[in-house]
Amino acid sequence: MKRCLWLAVLLPHAVMAQEAPAPVPSLTTTVTFASQYVSRGIRQTWDKPALQLGVDYVHPSGLVAGTWASNVSDKFVEDAKVEWDLYAGYSASTGDIGYSLILYEYLYPGAKVSATDTTFNYTELSLGLTYKSAYVKYNYTISPHFFGITHGRGTRYLDIGLNQDLGNGYTLNLHAGDARVGGAGNDIWDWRDAKAGVTKTLEGGWSVAAAVTRGWGATNVYRDYTNGVADANGQLAFSNTEKATFVLTVAKTF
Repeated sequence: MKRCLWLAVLLPHAVMAQEAPAPVPSLTTTVTFASQYVSRGIRQTWDKPALQLGVDYVHPSGLVAGTWASNVSDKFVEDAKVEWDLYAGYSASTGDIGYSLILYEYLYPGAKVSATDTTFNYTELSLGLTYKSAYVKYNYTISPHFFGITHGRGTRYLDIGLNQDLGNGYTLNLHAGDARVGGAGNDIWDWRDAKAGVTKTLEGGWSVAAAVTRGWGATNVYRDYTNGVADANGQLAFSNTEKATFVLTVAKTF
């Protein structure tokens, strides 16, 4: 998000300068329907659709805050039905360069790893930098655990990408990510991911996006993923949560 810069306009030969309107805060709500929810290359709804809701607040001073939620599968996150994110921070720009510092809190109400009694909740600090259509973000976990992984403090996720305007309402979306999970012995959870897609902006706040995304785990934990909890028949559910997949989303912003 870019902070708006406002300048007074001085008319030639005018006796008085005309002031531009004062900037005002903005509050937007976005509802998204996705063919499935994929986060950082890992599929989180077990190949099922997702309904997502986000609310974003931007103040002219550069303050940003918001919340976002999506359904998730309890086969992926033990005892979870919803992911609920909160964030707040600062974002601004100077010319073609933008920068941000955002604190994120990821919540999974009622979810817990039964084997370790560890919740899936975690906190990240994100430092972002943009130049024109390119961006880089560095996320660092400051909570004791990361997504149910004990002693996961210090998990790092590097996110680089490009959102290039193609004209006529089309935007090319490219992304690559690299995750290193903190804590001794937790490197079995390391992974990388990539995404390529296109977003089409339509009238009335609507948009449609299509993308192919893929993850690559350092081990087979994402290829043969299970939450470790047997169903009523004593069977474990397995899925390749990192495999290449096509995602289609339709969104409406108010």
